[in-house]
Amino acid sequence: MAKLRVGILFGGRSGEHEVSLLSAASVLKAIDKTKYEVVPIGITKDGRWLTAEHAERLLQGESGSEKSPQSFRAGDPGATPGAALLAQGEAVIVPPEPVHRDEGMAPFRIEASALRRASDRAINVDVIFPVLHGTFGEDGTIQGLLELADLAYVGAGVLGSSAGMDKDVMKSLFRAAGLPIVKHVTVLRSQWEVQSKKVQKLVENKLKYPVFVKPANLGSSVGISKAHDRKELGPAIEEAARFDRKIVIEEGVGGRNRKAREIECSVLGNDDPKASVAGEIVPCKEFYDYDAKYLDEGSELVIPAKLTKAEMKGVQTLAIAAFQAVDCSGLARVDFLMDPKTRKIFLNEINTMPGFTSISMYPKLWAASGVTYPELITRLIELGLERHADKKRNQYSR
Repeated sequence: MAKLRVGILFGGRSGEHEVSLLSAASVLKAIDKTKYEVVPIGITKDGRWLTAEHAERLLQGESGSEKSPQSFRAGDPGATPGAALLAQGEAVIVPPEPVHRDEGMAPFRIEASALRRASDRAINVDVIFPVLHGTFGEDGTIQGLLELADLAYVGAGVLGSSAGMDKDVMKSLFRAAGLPIVKHVTVLRSQWEVQSKKVQKLVENKLKYPVFVKPANLGSSVGISKAHDRKELGPAIEEAARFDRKIVIEEGVGGRNRKAREIECSVLGNDDPKASVAGEIVPCKEFYDYDAKYLDEGSELVIPAKLTKAEMKGVQTLAIAAFQAVDCSGLARVDFLMDPKTRKIFLNEINTMPGFTSISMYPKLWAASGVTYPELITRLIELGLERHADKKRNQYSR
C-alpha cells in the first residue's frame, strides 16, 4: 500500500519565521516514516516557495551541525534542517488551482528553455501540514490557498485561522459566546497617529494600569509590551503599531501588585474536540514575552498546573468552548490568565498553530495527557484528512 505523501510547509514571511523552522525540524524528525512519505516545503522570508531534492537528508537532521534540532532556540535557527532547505531548495511557484492526486499541486507554466518542465517541479502530496506561525501562515491566507487548490491540510480553516489570529475579532466571538475575558479596548494605528491624546484618555477611562499593549494580528508575543503608567503607554502603542494597524490594549489581571498566573491548555479534534491537562508558565521575566519564550533560559513549565480538580475541569471546558467559538479544527492552544488572589480565570487567547517543537507547550501538554509527540502528529494528519473528506460532501451548485 502506498504511503500517504505529507507536505511539511514551513518558514514564511512573518516575524515568527524562525519559530516555524524549529517546529518543522521537530516534525520532520518525529513523523512516522512507516506511514508517511514526507515532502519538505519551505517559504523564505521574502515569500519564495522552495522544495528540496534530498528530503531524506533533511529528515535525518543532517544539517552540518552535531546539535539536534531540539537544542536550537529561535535565536539560532541557521543550522536547523529547515534553514538548510531554505538555503539550498529549488524555487517553485504555486497557483491556487484544484488538481488530482496524480498531478500534484503544479507550479505556473514556465518556458521549457528557461527551467525544467513545470510538471517535474510539482508538489505532489495528499495532505499539507502547515507548520507556519503568525502572519501569512496562521491567519487564514495560506488556508485559503490550500482550499482553492482543493488540498487537505492540518489545522483550522480560513475562518477559524483568521478569527484566531485577530485578537480583536477573537475577543468579540468569545464575548458573544459568554466566555470570561479581560477588559480591553481596540484602537487603530491611524487613530493613534492623529489623536494620540484622545486614545490615551480612552485607555485611561476604560482600563486601569498596568496594561498590556499588543498588535491585534501576530503571535509569539512579538510586539507586546507592558505599560505600568502613562509614560510607558505611548512607547508601547508605538511598538505594537510597527506590526499591525489594529492595537489591542488589555487591563492587567491582578493589578499593580500581583502578576497573573499564565495557564495553558491544548485542544485536539474537529467537531468533537478534547482538551489536555492544563499547564502553567512561570516566566523568567515580568511576563512571557518573545525573549522569555525562545531566547532566555529560566522560564518554567509546570505540568499539570497546580489547580484544584474543579479549576482544572473549568479550564478544559473553557478551552473547548473557545475552540468552538472561533470555529477551530485540528489543534489549538488556549491561554488563560488567573488572578492569583481571587483565582478567577480569564480567557486570554487562542493559538490555532502553536509552537510545535517536541518541547513546546502544546505537545508537552498532550504528552502529559497520554498522547506522544509522534502519535500527535499522526492524529493531526488524520484530522486534516477527515475535515477535507467532510468538506467534499458540500455541494457548490444546484
